[in-house]
Amino acid sequence: MKHSPDENSCGLSMTWLETVSVTMDVSKNGFHRDLVTTVYFGPGFPDGLEALLVHRLPSGIYIDQYQLASLKEDTGLQVLLGSEVDLEAPAHTSEEFIVLVYPALDQGSLKATLPIHGRYHKPSLAGKRFELVEIKLPKLILRTDTCTQLISFPPYKIVDSPCTVHNLSICQWLEIQHQQEQDPVSLEIPLGDGSLVEPVCAGTLLVTLLCCAILSRSIWRHGVFLDNVILT
Repeated sequence: MKHSPDENSCGLSMTWLETVSVTMDVSKNGFHRDLVTTVYFGPGFPDGLEALLVHRLPSGIYIDQYQLASLKEDTGLQVLLGSEVDLEAPAHTSEEFIVLVYPALDQGSLKATLPIHGRYHKPSLAGKRFELVEIKLPKLILRTDTCTQLISFPPYKIVDSPCTVHNLSICQWLEIQHQQEQDPVSLEIPLGDGSLVEPVCAGTLLVTLLCCAILSRSIWRHGVFLDNVILT
């Protein structure tokens, strides 16, 4: 039996879904930024609507799970990490990772602000000053809390994801296809100058040897003075 999307998708009709738009931006400067995702919904907001943003973040950035725990208490930010994140690892030994954000919905829109941090990158030997890290638009998936069986209809498809941030059960969600695909946002991560490694190492070694020589001479002179005092 063929179902009509407008009648059998738990209030998530094709007509309404075509009004949904997603934008993403990055605020602040330096290594510590905020990734801001905004979703706009058209008229006819379904009752009991729940949303989930699925970010696939590149290896050049990380998220601090301890900061997330603090933000959850202070602002109610609900974030589930797909894997453990090593805060100290450099970019070239890290991998991309999944982040699930459960935003609070306001009538007609939602906004989720996720704190992100740039990882250390290998110094450049070619005089390159910055590494460009691109972040793609997250997937938006929707469900209604009263729906028991979603109906899939092109171009939308049903996916399974945790029902809540507590990750105790799996629910069916409808993955939304963005009508106007936004280009990835990018971060410029400062790079060290690899050509300065040898001069810096040589200078550091020279200063260390000089300090050792001065300390040794001072210790020897004061040691001789103390010996003379004791003998007299």
